[in-house]
Amino acid sequence: NTPDAISRAVQDALAAHEGDLEAATAALVKRAIPDAMALLDETRKGGRYDIVAHPWIPDILRKQTSRGPDQIWEARPKWTRAELPPGAHEVTALDINGAYLSALKTHLPIGQLEHSTGFGHDRRRAGVHLVTPSAWEHEGVLPNPIGNRDEPGPLWITEPTLRLLLRLSSPKYGLCDPPTIHESYTSGATEGLLEKFRIALKDARDRAIGEDDEVTLEYVKAMYSKFVATMGESNYNRELYRPDWMHLIRSQAFSNLWMKAYKAYDEGLTVVRAMGTDELHVIGDWQSVFPEGRSVAEVKVKDRYTVGRD
Repeated sequence: NTPDAISRAVQDALAAHEGDLEAATAALVKRAIPDAMALLDETRKGGRYDIVAHPWIPDILRKQTSRGPDQIWEARPKWTRAELPPGAHEVTALDINGAYLSALKTHLPIGQLEHSTGFGHDRRRAGVHLVTPSAWEHEGVLPNPIGNRDEPGPLWITEPTLRLLLRLSSPKYGLCDPPTIHESYTSGATEGLLEKFRIALKDARDRAIGEDDEVTLEYVKAMYSKFVATMGESNYNRELYRPDWMHLIRSQAFSNLWMKAYKAYDEGLTVVRAMGTDELHVIGDWQSVFPEGRSVAEVKVKDRYTVGRD
């Protein structure tokens, strides 16, 4: 049973370190990458698709220098509202729990990425796309879903960003025009590729919260965050080299935060700030919109502060 592998590892570490919580946690965090890969193998048994761990990678996903980035734009939010409503307001800074854990649920390309040109988007495939985004007219109240970008023109974005832009251009939202797609690198995709892995980690996390078990909590967090961070860095994780997945999962976390900002706005809150994967600042009765707690479906309060003056 998968969660048992996690609790067994924790019990073994506690025994090896004679109950020293700090030492046991440090040891578990150190082995989080191989343990996450073993858990992934375990949860993939009997899965419909084999994971292609080392496919051919197009140049746009390769680093241009040894320390530099590749060409993929992840659409990371870094937005602060320019003008606040008049008067003094209490702002609540909310923290989105387990943002990268939730982002493991995303449409991932299964095999090697194949090149295509043209304007269509095939929902059965996923990958990276060279697009020219349309104008964003709502900067005053909502962040641009493409993130903080200085220069205009085409850029390579990920599947979650493209799906977000297409969603926001649909009649239901009507917030922008659809982007123009110039070319794509995609493969047949599924949203369920990491689903059992995600659920095993989520269940272990929920149980640890219920039992006030900080050791397991830190271990699980290290497993999913390092898994995402290293899958595009072959030096740290030789078992899996999927920089495309790393970008897609990160972008999914950013897209999820954007949708939370939109939900806040749609429910009448004033969105003040949206940053990174997990930081959302709002004015108004946020508890009527978001449940408070430590689970991934809930938010916690990071800070409260006052802006403006009466």
